[in-house]
Amino acid sequence: MAQRSVLVVLYDGVQSLDVTGPVEVFAGASHFPGAGYALRTASLDGAPVRTSSGLVLVPDGALADAEPPHTLLVPGGEGTRAPDPALVDWLRAHAPRAERLVSVCTGALLLAGAGLLDGHRVTTHWTLCDHLARNHPAVEVDPDPIFVRDGRLATSAGVTAGIDLALALVEEDHGRDIALSIARHLVVFLRRPGNQAQFSAQFSAQLTAQTARREPLREVQHWITENPGEDLCVEALAARARLSPRHFARAFQAETGLTPGRYVDRVRLEQARRLLEDTTDGVTGISRACGYGTTEAMRRAFVKALGTAPAEYRRRFRTRPATD
Repeated sequence: MAQRSVLVVLYDGVQSLDVTGPVEVFAGASHFPGAGYALRTASLDGAPVRTSSGLVLVPDGALADAEPPHTLLVPGGEGTRAPDPALVDWLRAHAPRAERLVSVCTGALLLAGAGLLDGHRVTTHWTLCDHLARNHPAVEVDPDPIFVRDGRLATSAGVTAGIDLALALVEEDHGRDIALSIARHLVVFLRRPGNQAQFSAQFSAQLTAQTARREPLREVQHWITENPGEDLCVEALAARARLSPRHFARAFQAETGLTPGRYVDRVRLEQARRLLEDTTDGVTGISRACGYGTTEAMRRAFVKALGTAPAEYRRRFRTRPATD
């Protein structure tokens, strides 16, 4: 069986882990007969590039000299903020020739700039999903999954999600056993499902919501975070802020970017997630402490937001043995 070729695009300001993570996965397949990849890296002119961390990468050659690959991988990094127009032009002209087009993190911005994502469902790092959707309205941006497959196109979220996607591609190409062996060698999960949310950031209320400017609303935000198990209905929160429920709801959303209900949902989810990860508390106790009331209510919230049940989440991410 002929090796599938993988061409990795390099440029100044690329994120080194967006490059090396997937490359290590693909390189790991070479330990199995008939399962390796022909890996090459290339920059526009073949010159070394400096990554966003300062690490210098020396490419195998120039993009102009590269043969059309089976898989073209476009990593992300700070260099996507003001990309070299010549790089975008090269992608526009040559990326369609690849059998499989892959982006890691903000590499999706380069593909979007080249018009290669129009009409497709994609993802990128959660902090830039709104930016991508706003600047490229023909692209369907899904901020939740760690990676998205849409035909020959595959896009992934930040850094480690590139490893998840690369493992999924190896599994598709060469089977589960080889992909599992590579994952074990790298000490990573074989499969965080593609529909699994970008856990640690996307659903953090403190990260995704703005801090209110007015002191009463800001105090309510802090109180919600510290008391997720309390009655957090709009009426109760409005009374704490000494505002009418209607005025409170409008002002809260205007200053934080989230409705009170959505903010409460995210705080409760984040607190439950942390307790599942960091404590041995039972699921029943966690559901009550976080304001869900019942384990079934918490299960529904986890499945809706994260695509997995609390027990499965704990199995994957807990740091110590649990009591149930």
